[in-house]
Amino acid sequence: MSTNPEARAWIRVRADALRSNLARIRAEIGPETWIIPMVKADGYGLGASGVVRTLSTEGVWGWGVATVAEGVELRSLGVSEPVIVLPPVPERSLAEALTAGLDLTVSSLEFLELLVAAGRRGGAVPRIHVDVDTGMGRTGFDWRTAGSWLTEVTAAAETDVEWVGLFTHLHSADEGVGSVREQWSRFEATLALLPEPRPGLLVHVLNSPGAFRAPEHALAAVRPGIFLYGGEVGVGQPGPEPVVSVHARVVHVRDAPEGTTLGYGTTYQAGRSERWATLSIGYGDGFPRALGNKGSALLRGARVPIIGRISMDMTVVDISDVPGVRLGDVATLVGTDGREAITVDEVAELAGTISYEVLVGFTKRLPRVWTS
Repeated sequence: MSTNPEARAWIRVRADALRSNLARIRAEIGPETWIIPMVKADGYGLGASGVVRTLSTEGVWGWGVATVAEGVELRSLGVSEPVIVLPPVPERSLAEALTAGLDLTVSSLEFLELLVAAGRRGGAVPRIHVDVDTGMGRTGFDWRTAGSWLTEVTAAAETDVEWVGLFTHLHSADEGVGSVREQWSRFEATLALLPEPRPGLLVHVLNSPGAFRAPEHALAAVRPGIFLYGGEVGVGQPGPEPVVSVHARVVHVRDAPEGTTLGYGTTYQAGRSERWATLSIGYGDGFPRALGNKGSALLRGARVPIIGRISMDMTVVDISDVPGVRLGDVATLVGTDGREAITVDEVAELAGTISYEVLVGFTKRLPRVWTS
């Protein structure tokens, strides 16, 4: 286990597992399809700089982000590949986006008009990816009216914008292939209405679960996210290699006589003579508060229950059945210790959320320790 001797708690990130998960997606979709890793939310909470450094040698087409600020940060890191800002961009951010050379998505003719005007003011030709709504509903041109808006987008592409890509968002690929087939059918109908052939158009549809459910629809590129970072992509689908582990030190050990109460609201009371260990991690570090009296940690190769409410900076576990625990020992909140393992998806399920939220929820207070 890689440790940070100066840290009270930390996240370990395995670069080799990140590369391996990308390779597994590539094996599924074939060598001719480009990969656009999603590195939004600071690389799903792991650190975008580390993710880009790790995957930039793996033959990616470009990178996906959620804000102009994230795209500008990648440029500051020296990223020269295309960077796509997937959600719509506020008008006030257009000048900054164009200066940074970011690819922008277009979901409406109103936004296209604003973007063309911004390009003219700045002397730039915006690079665009056209978003088609095939069922997600959040953004995008309605697939049912493609005959009208495609004509106007095509006209703008003649002089005012560089039309780079066309894409859609899958809404339920992790739940089954049926929705993927339906959305693909709608997207395919949109492709059929293109006013003229565009052989260089980068068409991208599949996310992580989509790449495994329906790799035949990989087309020019795919946009994997959670699978790269070690999150599961649906029942019956291949499991990723674990990328993240979360660790905290034991900072206090005590004997708790029967009846001793614990934590805010005293939601736990020792039912016998017990031994407790306090871990230096809490919800201020992004460890979910919902795991109080439900979650587990690993200590000395054993699974120990979290007891009482998790506080901002500390979490207490019952070590009554684990002899020898002492100050400075390292507990694992996500990861493997001996034969025991806690996955990020297990944490998410117990906390009533999803692995995405768990990963991006870990705060800057936890150092990210990258290992090769």
